[in-house]
Amino acid sequence: MTTLTIAHTAENGTLLESTSRGDGSYEVMAELRQSIGHWRWAPSLQQWIIVSSRDRQPKDYYIDAAAKALRASGFDVELQIDRTHRSAAEAEAARAERQEDRVDALETKADRRADKAVAADAASRRAAGRVPPMGEPIKIGHHSEHRHRRSIEKAWDALGRSVKAHDAADEAASRAAAAARTTEHRHNPVTVANRIDTLEAEQRADQRILDGGKRGRPPYVYEDKPASGEYREKVTARMAQRADDIEHWKAVRAKQIADGETLGLTKADVAKGDAVKVRGDWYRVVRANAKTVTVESRYIAGHNGTVPYQEIREHRKAADLTTTKA
Repeated sequence: MTTLTIAHTAENGTLLESTSRGDGSYEVMAELRQSIGHWRWAPSLQQWIIVSSRDRQPKDYYIDAAAKALRASGFDVELQIDRTHRSAAEAEAARAERQEDRVDALETKADRRADKAVAADAASRRAAGRVPPMGEPIKIGHHSEHRHRRSIEKAWDALGRSVKAHDAADEAASRAAAAARTTEHRHNPVTVANRIDTLEAEQRADQRILDGGKRGRPPYVYEDKPASGEYREKVTARMAQRADDIEHWKAVRAKQIADGETLGLTKADVAKGDAVKVRGDWYRVVRANAKTVTVESRYIAGHNGTVPYQEIREHRKAADLTTTKA
């Protein structure tokens, strides 16, 4: 059989290469997709790909699973895995460009479907115009009976096609609008701050893998040895990429704070008795924590809640509130 290649690069993601129509690889990969997911046939590339693998570290579990399944079916499989990552700025620029292309394609599709909907409307009106006017009943046994029934059927069919065409046009327009908002949402200040928190948490977890150490509580205490060999290399590679991502998004957040898009509050800025505005409502601060602010419930006395600093839209000091009341 043909030798297949599973290749991974930051720019292209993970691809199954060298397949051909009818060689049996499609059936193997389709079955694998059903069992573990992540692999998907990309019609535009005419290749199997791992979803969301561009500018990510290789997803070894899914790569190895595909190689194992293909080899079990008689294929020779080579792995060409490049763990080198692009800079976060370069990766984000490429992502934005792909998203812009997707928006353009969806908008074109929406326009095309809107044109079809207009044509279907016109066809529906023409078909309705052939139905005898004024609700004339079908004359059973008359020579016009068949023609009358056919004109009604055609009018209903044309109306159905018109409705479906409008639904398809609305769906395409909705998808285009959603795609257009994706990049904007990705740079939303709250999303950016949450992303930084997540990345830093993942970085700490990987550092523990490299360092090893004890975990758990007596009497269930386990000691993990520091990662070594190929596994250590994988962890180190993804930490290097993540460190670049963290630096990039922290720079984005710093600019957002400087531009006044977000407050950038920390524990040092908020104190008990202050007021904060979250999702359109004001709350009294009970306590300032490292990552969140504890606030009084607006509805049930004694029931407090917490909100992350990044979700605070406005902040007023307790002293300012007292002055305002006076």
